[in-house]
Amino acid sequence: MSWGPVPSQLRLLSQLKNASVGDKVRFLGCVTSYDTAAACLNLGHMYPPGTNETVRVNIELVLETIQPGVTQVGQWVNVVGYIVAGNESLVHVQALLLWSTGPLDIGRYEKSLQEQVAGL
Repeated sequence: MSWGPVPSQLRLLSQLKNASVGDKVRFLGCVTSYDTAAACLNLGHMYPPGTNETVRVNIELVLETIQPGVTQVGQWVNVVGYIVAGNESLVHVQALLLWSTGPLDIGRYEKSLQEQVAGL
């Protein structure tokens, strides 16, 4: 039996709607808006083509550790967190870690993750 933390599951943002409350996930998304009063980011990633999923990420627990600029619209970020219950049709995530992706080849990321999903 392992006593360490539960590992996160790497997923595409569009796959988060299939996750259950309490699942620990890791994903990448692009900031589409930031609600400063609620400390929540809305993230999107239109992949696979034709999807238009948005996820609401509460960043209250990580506000003191995130780098400047990470909440700007258009910024790509990595998120590790837990799926939590929400009162909207959006998937809600409580962030444990949030950091900028830095330079990113989004096509390569999508291809790599799609290959992982196909291999399972």
